[in-house]
Amino acid sequence: MPNDCISYKNSGYFSSLMKDYLDLKPNLQPLYNRFPTLENFESQIEEKQINFNDSYRTTLVSVLQKQYQNIDISALTKLNISALTSSNTFTVTTGHQLNLFSGPLYFLYKIISTINLTTELKTKYPRYNFVPIYWMATEDHDFEEINYFNFKGKKFHWNAASTGPVGRLSTEGLLEFFEIYEQELGSGTNANTLKKLFQEAYLQHENLADATRYLANALFGEYGLVILDADDTELKRNFIPFIKEELLYQSSHKLVAETAEKLKDYVVQVNPREINLFYIEDDLRERIIFENGKFMVNNTKIEFSEETILELLEKHPEKFSPNVIMRPLYQEVILPNLCYIGGGGEIAYWLELKSFFNAVNVTFPILLLRNSVLLATEKQAKKADKLNLNWSDLFLKQSQLLNHKTQQLSEFSIDLSPLKDQLHKQFEALYDKSNQTDPSFSGAVKAQETKQLKGLGNLEKRLLKAQKRKLGEVLERITDLQNELFPNQSLQERQANFSEFYLESGDQLIPNLIDQLKPLEDNFNIIILP
Repeated sequence: MPNDCISYKNSGYFSSLMKDYLDLKPNLQPLYNRFPTLENFESQIEEKQINFNDSYRTTLVSVLQKQYQNIDISALTKLNISALTSSNTFTVTTGHQLNLFSGPLYFLYKIISTINLTTELKTKYPRYNFVPIYWMATEDHDFEEINYFNFKGKKFHWNAASTGPVGRLSTEGLLEFFEIYEQELGSGTNANTLKKLFQEAYLQHENLADATRYLANALFGEYGLVILDADDTELKRNFIPFIKEELLYQSSHKLVAETAEKLKDYVVQVNPREINLFYIEDDLRERIIFENGKFMVNNTKIEFSEETILELLEKHPEKFSPNVIMRPLYQEVILPNLCYIGGGGEIAYWLELKSFFNAVNVTFPILLLRNSVLLATEKQAKKADKLNLNWSDLFLKQSQLLNHKTQQLSEFSIDLSPLKDQLHKQFEALYDKSNQTDPSFSGAVKAQETKQLKGLGNLEKRLLKAQKRKLGEVLERITDLQNELFPNQSLQERQANFSEFYLESGDQLIPNLIDQLKPLEDNFNIIILP
């Protein structure tokens, strides 16, 4: 089977909201600024240039240089950081949690989409510079979401405790974890490269933020990726006016709630709180709430008057952490950003935010759905060929796939739809006769029709079940192949870790992906690894 792609709409794995967004449905157009086309970036650049505080560039570059001071940096990343001082330099940003050893595969696809888009923008608009940014979600406190990864069907879990921002979490205790993972990797050049990468990232850095920065830089530094930890006092100092507004007026709650109401026909991704900020320390990240005239930190005895919390904000802005509603605003305030690249869930919650951005006069970024990929080996592609499967077949839910192939492989048709159609026509004649004699007789006719249709349905199910038994061997091979490509009957990119594929492809894995993925094409890519 050749490399191929399937539209997001036809893949069966995207929400109705994302499909309507990609289809440019009119009801969603007020919820975003510009749709992600190469041509629309010209207006986005002009708007951001007018609306961005260029004095923040100095702070941004200073913070980045400090964060990179103990890490080997590529010439291109160094150039990109320096370029951020210039008013003709803009960023394209993706964000991701600090998943252990990068977590699921889509970590790669997010960053590759970001890198590739900056390349396309530079070709289209050579007057400007475009820098790919990976925004590390260091202030998250959902440790249970990130403390594991899957490798060859096994879950590798880091047994540790964390109650504060995960970026500050100590990597102590990961040696034992590594020793278990090392045994599973086996030997060979690629296995040894992965072992070295894990050791240098997690066993030679003190906290999860530094470890993740090292890992992402090792994987993508040569492509100029710039990695930012926004859990920083100076960056938050530039965000003080917006934190103050949130504490005193809480306008985000009303505006985002109104937009969420407009999205009620879809699954609403996030719901705003009255104050969309956390209070953080090394071992604490808890919501700030306002009760009885005081600002209180949830689940603690910490409380502030209005005067004392504003005084704390001026002296220690790093103690205030934006939640899922405020974090996008923080990003767009401190970065000269044009576009945010994320998964379907992320784009969904960004769509709730535009009215809030308008109210605080911050340019809303272009929203781009990241690339999605199914990786397959040549051996798997050959198996699919032998089984007469195409990629659309393999994207079906397993029950649909098996039913479809049973129907296709059967020596006779087990689809009784033609008989059901004939039955309907026969009963239409009976309805006519009943109406001409005694209309009350139509109830008995309806009951008989229902009974006979149900009988045909049951017979169809029994035929299908019998044929599945007869075709058991080939259906088992089909099931096994789909389970390999869709572990746990879910998307591979949400289950497997990149190391599983690096073992086979080595240092050609990422260049291969960068070469083949096109960020502005809304297709689910199928890539055959050599």
